[in-house]
Amino acid sequence: MPVKKTIKKPSYAKASVGKKTKKTKTKLPAKLVKYLEDAGIDHEVLEHRTVYTALDAAATMKKKMNEIAKALYVKADKDYFVVILPADQNLDFSKLAKCLSASSDKPYKVIKIPGEKIMLNALKIKKGAVSAFGNMHKLPVAVDKGLIKAKKAAFGSGSFNHSVEMAVKDFIKLEKAIVGSFGKKKVVKKQKVVKSKRKVKAKKIVTKKK
Repeated sequence: MPVKKTIKKPSYAKASVGKKTKKTKTKLPAKLVKYLEDAGIDHEVLEHRTVYTALDAAATMKKKMNEIAKALYVKADKDYFVVILPADQNLDFSKLAKCLSASSDKPYKVIKIPGEKIMLNALKIKKGAVSAFGNMHKLPVAVDKGLIKAKKAAFGSGSFNHSVEMAVKDFIKLEKAIVGSFGKKKVVKKQKVVKSKRKVKAKKIVTKKK
């Protein structure tokens, strides 16, 4: 099956007003290009401005937050995983522990997000953006069920300037991913408005005519 490898440049979101800083664009990893070509999975490479957060990625590519696949590197006891969930969800560590334990022959007790240096050494990769394609690094992948609702999502490529869009079911098949429910909706805390008990007398300003 021929690979759909189209470079698509989405409309950029308006940049915030302020001092402009020159950013060096990162390349799409050659290893990922070969990985996808060998797999023969229908996909699309999206080239975009430099993004560091899921919120920025959604705005730049003009997509909904649940169409952005957020990738996290997680350490479960002594094992490492790439955990994927919709960008509008936070990770529920206890639910992830149950999910990973159910898919394995051993119970996982301690789930945490390790430091960057630890993950770079574990994956033997250079410092850069998080890649969602853990299987390429011989790392197991877990996908939250909530992402399936989007049908198609943009996945991290390991480059701050490229994302790979493909059907979620194809990603799960490609990565031989564990599928479970371990995401929780982000809660936006409302700021409390404190009302002053002190009464303020209004002053009437009278303007005299000359």
